[in-house]
Amino acid sequence: MVKNKRVTKKSSRIKKKKKSRASRNFVIALSIVSIIGFLSIVTQSLFNFSFESYIESLWLIALGTGLILETSFKELKKVKKQGLTPDVLGKITMVVVGGLSIIAAILSIPQINIEHPTFLAVKGIVSILAIIFIIIQTWVSERE
Repeated sequence: MVKNKRVTKKSSRIKKKKKSRASRNFVIALSIVSIIGFLSIVTQSLFNFSFESYIESLWLIALGTGLILETSFKELKKVKKQGLTPDVLGKITMVVVGGLSIIAAILSIPQINIEHPTFLAVKGIVSILAIIFIIIQTWVSERE
């Protein structure tokens, strides 16, 4: 004897996992920035050793590398064929900002220590852009 089983909508739905759309390279760069900050605090408090003068350079190198790795160079090569689209313009902007942050990081290492208003402006812009990219990568992309 076979009983009729009614299939409800709830039981027939397959639950899909929400996959975060945040880029792996950018998440790795943010993780490195967090680890650098944590190591600074730990070495200062436990070992009484400070590498504060290098932290800014390390952060800028990590963020600049993350921004450069975030872009796909295959898409940038297509600029000649497709022209300048809004998506490609964003990728070009990220490469330029990432490159500027790496240059500013190298020039702000204590051995070189070039203090110029232009580099201070680049550091400020990179900091603001990093915050904007963090918000976009984590919250806005998650909603889509």
